[in-house]
Amino acid sequence: MLFDYKAVSAEGRMVFGRLDAVNLIDLEMRLKRMELDLVTGSAVSQRPLFGRGALPRRDLINFCFHLEQLTRAGVPILEGLIDLRDSLDAPRFREVVAGLIESIEGGQTLSQAMAAQQRVFNPVTVNLIRAGETSGNLPEVLASLAESFKWEDELASHTKKLLMYPAFVGSIVIAATFFLMIYLVPQLKLFVKNMGQVLPLQTKLLFAFSDLLVGYWYAFLLLPVAAVFALWLMLRFNPLLHLAIDGLKLRLPFIGDILKKIILSRFASTFAMLYASGIPILQSIKITQSVVGNRVIARALERVEYAIREGQNVAAAFRDAGLFPPLVVRMLRVGENTGGLDKALQNVNYFYNRDVKESVEKAQAMIEPLLTLLLGALLGWIMLSVIGPIYDVISKIKV
Repeated sequence: MLFDYKAVSAEGRMVFGRLDAVNLIDLEMRLKRMELDLVTGSAVSQRPLFGRGALPRRDLINFCFHLEQLTRAGVPILEGLIDLRDSLDAPRFREVVAGLIESIEGGQTLSQAMAAQQRVFNPVTVNLIRAGETSGNLPEVLASLAESFKWEDELASHTKKLLMYPAFVGSIVIAATFFLMIYLVPQLKLFVKNMGQVLPLQTKLLFAFSDLLVGYWYAFLLLPVAAVFALWLMLRFNPLLHLAIDGLKLRLPFIGDILKKIILSRFASTFAMLYASGIPILQSIKITQSVVGNRVIARALERVEYAIREGQNVAAAFRDAGLFPPLVVRMLRVGENTGGLDKALQNVNYFYNRDVKESVEKAQAMIEPLLTLLLGALLGWIMLSVIGPIYDVISKIKV
């Protein structure tokens, strides 16, 4: 059961948060382990509709970095987690670390405790931690994870940078269109019609669209929300539609190519970490299928896994699946023949990472003038449709 609680820390600071517990007594005991004294606690009637997702990537970076530093210094995992918990201010992050401490105190390993929190730690993280515990290289694994999360954070910032300008300009275009169609055009419509002119086709279309928008403005606002919700429902209950849309994403002009490079870069980085940590190739490929975020790529990786299981070498399996271009397949073949497949995969990751950055910069350079041109064309069409008939009347008066 989930409880909202108010508690007091050892320093006398009031702390608010949520925690899973059997009852209020169990909640009080769990808070005691977090060095908090329960003040009030109340059961939450139901969980949020979409659940509680993973921690922000910055929190995961801090988690891996601090734990890596403490374990490298010889501090036991449990003590390191307790020190980390005591230094945290974010209630959600503190709750996650407290849950790990409780599980480890109950006899579980760090990887088992992390596996129990599936919404926070993905299968890649859990398997890498398990491999680090088995091989005794946990500090190195934690360092690799921290670098991987930093790389993902940088990649996400590049993607946001690519999307922010179109979203900003698109919002301005929509707002300007609504203002012109609902407020300005209806006022000019009466003036233009009273002139007795024969209206050109573009003006008639503009007035018709303005009337539609004025009469059914609420439908234009609700339609995108309803469409997104309907699509979400269909994707949730129809895996084939999800597969078709994932395939369409990869075939979009220019954007699809960038998206595919981002996915393959993430795959190569994850695969390299898993393989370098001592996890077998087939298991590494299987784990990465759940983190690529695209069902078409995941299906291709399933074919790669099957081909390798049937005795085909790694480079040939990736070549036949059509995932990588010939240059990358050659890197994999060289790495496989020399016994340095993890280094070859790291080279593949570097290759795609650089390619993604260059592609994003080119996309930004192309999107800005295109959106400016689109905004100018829209405003120009509206103004010409309204001003055209007025100009015709003025021309006739001069004659």
